[in-house]
Amino acid sequence: MPQLRTTGPTAAIAGIAPGVQSQGIWCGRRQLFVRFAAEAETAVLYTSEMLARQLSRSVEQSALHSISLCGRDPLASSGLIAAALDGWRGSTPIMLDIDGQRPEALPEVLDGVTLVQVTLDFSDGVAPERVLASLVAAAAAGKEHAVALVPRDGTSDAQLLRFVEQTHAAAPGTKIVVHPPTTGSPGSLDRRYATLLEQAMGIHREIQLTMRIPTPAGTR
Repeated sequence: MPQLRTTGPTAAIAGIAPGVQSQGIWCGRRQLFVRFAAEAETAVLYTSEMLARQLSRSVEQSALHSISLCGRDPLASSGLIAAALDGWRGSTPIMLDIDGQRPEALPEVLDGVTLVQVTLDFSDGVAPERVLASLVAAAAAGKEHAVALVPRDGTSDAQLLRFVEQTHAAAPGTKIVVHPPTTGSPGSLDRRYATLLEQAMGIHREIQLTMRIPTPAGTR
């Protein structure tokens, strides 16, 4: 058996396990989640060869729709992702689930990716122009690209509609999924989102409104 190389890019991965996608364009699909670790999170250090082998084993062992590269800032490990996908060369679709803040790193990984999904939660410190640049990069490479909008209780309709307008202007082929927060009893929905959807569709046709799948069934 060939020896694993210990040189080259490495990344801290918090877990690799199957689950159900909780949000976005592939919501409800059974995926293999590769979660890149945040600081101080328990993790295993992977090389690209280790990750490629783990992907092969996992896909053989379980029925999956796709693989989700997710967690804390996957594109901080773009070199490892590119090398792992190049070494794996499997046929299972790959979703890259990111916050859109590293558009300059996308070209390195796009050859091995099926779908680029940007998850935007309207938190402080997120630069919308970088999200738009990420969508433009994915579109230019001919990749399927989507945005999962996860507004907070304080997110205004104007913020949401402005982002939809900017997305339509920058990358008109983007698929947008809005996951509104629930209010009151579990599963209830603020009626304002029906009106918001009507307004948003006047700007961008590829937009839908759907609820997230909560834990423990839903995973991200």
